[in-house]
Amino acid sequence: MKPKFKHIFFLFGFIYAALALLSFTKQQKKVAVNTIILDAGHGGRDPGARGWNGYWEKDLALAMTLKLGLELEKELPGVKLVYTRKDDSYPTLYERSDLANASKGDLFISVHCNARDNIYRNEPNGTRTETYYVGKGKKKKRMTRQVTAYKRVKYPNPARGLETYLWEPGHGDQKIDALAEAENAEIYKDPDYKNKYGGGFDINSPEFYAKAALRTKKYFQRSVKLAGFVQMEGASAGRVNGDVHQRSKGIWVLQATAMPSILVETGYVSNPTEEAYLASQSGQQEMAEIIARAVKKYKQELEKPQQPGAEKPVVFTPRYPSSSEADKKEIISLASVI
Repeated sequence: MKPKFKHIFFLFGFIYAALALLSFTKQQKKVAVNTIILDAGHGGRDPGARGWNGYWEKDLALAMTLKLGLELEKELPGVKLVYTRKDDSYPTLYERSDLANASKGDLFISVHCNARDNIYRNEPNGTRTETYYVGKGKKKKRMTRQVTAYKRVKYPNPARGLETYLWEPGHGDQKIDALAEAENAEIYKDPDYKNKYGGGFDINSPEFYAKAALRTKKYFQRSVKLAGFVQMEGASAGRVNGDVHQRSKGIWVLQATAMPSILVETGYVSNPTEEAYLASQSGQQEMAEIIARAVKKYKQELEKPQQPGAEKPVVFTPRYPSSSEADKKEIISLASVI
């Protein structure tokens, strides 16, 4: 090889190696999460679910969201946090999603508390006098006897556990969809909702459904990944694992945000044991740490060096809440704290 060509060959080799190193370094330094939107569910005129002992979902959700923000500041310094509310105010669902999109969020996390209907049972309550008749015609006699009296007793629903929700078209069941309808209820209380949310607004209309489906398809895998980390961290901390669930009926803040989005149901305020946990400083702090650790793992996972297109799709089989025999037996133990 002639000296001149030899020098050119080494020059091109050096440039190629430098570019490869630069590309690798850039890949190493990629940041997948720059901005996180933290949404404390409900608020203001919309109190959300009321607990067995009177705590409101809006207050517990706000307390946990603020603690979550503090944890994320410690765990992920440099990441920008945007709150949809930091006090007892009520930003509309439209304003929340609009703020998230305008802030160019990389993650949307909505914090809520779950609830189920109370359970009622007829139980013995002493005796009562019952009148009855024997015989016919002139021989008919009026008689009395003592029979068992019953009263209707209210028990808390034993449902419990940490659950994480996301939305994907075509999946869900009646119980899960009912939760979505409850979350969207405030939309229709706004007299100007048609102008804010779009003319002829219907979150489950074919047009809105199709638009949201395209957006969800783009971010669904990452939403599942984050939801899975939340459940995994919760189980590691000893929380009952209620699993990841899909809603087939839309919930505005999940459908209208152009980013991976999850809604965390931190526990059931209709269960007094869980309500006490969520109302305590230690319980709120633990929930904040659980979600913060999940976000940190999610961020680290996405920022690992990998080849383009190497992110594997998550195989997701939805599960739905059900009352087990153990849960039914818990009604008796819960009655002792009424």
